[in-house]
Amino acid sequence: MRKPARRRSRRHRVLRRVLLGLAICIVGPVMVFLSFALYLQHQLTGQIHRIDGVFDGGHERPAKSAGRAADAVDILVLGTDRRSEQPTTGTDATSAAWVPGAQRSDAMMILHIDADRRGASVISLPRDLWVTIPGHGPGKINAAFSYGGPSLAVRTVESVTGIRIDHLAVIDWNGFRQFTDALGGVTIDVPETVHDGYRDITWTAGRHTMNGDEALDYVGQRAGLPGGDLDRIHRQQNFLRTLLDETLTQELVKEPRQAYRILDILTQNLSVDRDWSVGKMRSLVISLRHLRSAGIDYLTVPVAGTGMEGTQSVVHLDRVGSEDLWAAVRDDAVSVWLAKNLTSATPATVS
Repeated sequence: MRKPARRRSRRHRVLRRVLLGLAICIVGPVMVFLSFALYLQHQLTGQIHRIDGVFDGGHERPAKSAGRAADAVDILVLGTDRRSEQPTTGTDATSAAWVPGAQRSDAMMILHIDADRRGASVISLPRDLWVTIPGHGPGKINAAFSYGGPSLAVRTVESVTGIRIDHLAVIDWNGFRQFTDALGGVTIDVPETVHDGYRDITWTAGRHTMNGDEALDYVGQRAGLPGGDLDRIHRQQNFLRTLLDETLTQELVKEPRQAYRILDILTQNLSVDRDWSVGKMRSLVISLRHLRSAGIDYLTVPVAGTGMEGTQSVVHLDRVGSEDLWAAVRDDAVSVWLAKNLTSATPATVS
C-alpha cells in the first residue's frame, strides 16, 4: 500500500521541479526586461533638462478637448535664437534656457498628435505674426519668449489659438546641431540653385546630405528666397519632414525598441516642461509605432499677408481661416480641414 504513495510523492516532486523550472523560464526574462526598462528610464531621466513653471501663472487656460478628441496631444515646439557660447537646452546646458531680453523664439510649431495615433500635424506660426501678448499688448509672437520666457510663450499661443498646450519642448541652435549630427545627418533635395546673401552660401541644385552646421544654414535662410520668412518656414518643415521620413518613423516601424534610441537622442538635446516625465514620453513614442510618414501633415497657419506696424515688418493672421484651423485642432480633425485648405500645406517641393 505504501508503494503507490511513494510513487505519488515522486511525481509531486517532479511536478514541483517542472513548475519551478517553468516559473524561472517565464519570470526570469520578465525580470530582465523590467530591470533593463528601469535602467533605461533611470538613464533617460537623469539626462533630461527640465523647465520649471511652464504652465504656472494663475491665468485661465483653454479647456481640454472633450470626447474622442480628448486623447489627442498638443505639443508646442520652440527653437530659440539666443547667441550663447554655452548650450542653453539639453543635457549639456550650462547656461540658462531663458534670459529676459536675450533671445526670441526663432521657430514656433504646434505638433498635434491625433487621438488614434495614426496621424499628426505640424503647424507653424510665423515668428513675425502680429498678436496680442498677455500683459504686454500688441507685438510679434516671438517677443513673448523674450518678455516672459517659456511660460509667456505658452500663454500667448494658448490665447491666440484657444488650444490647450499639453507639453513644451525647447531647442536652441546648439541642440539642433547636435541632434542632427546624432542622427547621422539628413539628406535634402534642393530643387534649384539659390544663394543666401546673408551667409554668402550657394545651395546648388541636387541632393545634399547635411550635417548639423549645414542644416542650420539651410533652415535659417531667408535671403534669396521669394517668400522670405514664409519660405524659411517651408524649409524648416521640409527638413523635419525629411528627418521623420528617413529616420524616426522608419525606425519605429522596423523595430519598436528604437523608441529608446530616439528618446535618448531627444532627451540629450531638448528641454521640456517639468510635468513631462520620461515614462509619458516613452508611452507616447511607443503609441506612435503605427504612424507612417504619409500620415503626418505639414502646414502654416493661414495668413492675410505682410505689412508694417510702426517700424516693424509683421505678418497678419487670416482671422477667419485661422479660427477654422484652431477649431479643427480642438476637434482632432486637422486632416479634414487641410483637405479643404491646400494652400496652407507645405509644398512637396521646397525652394
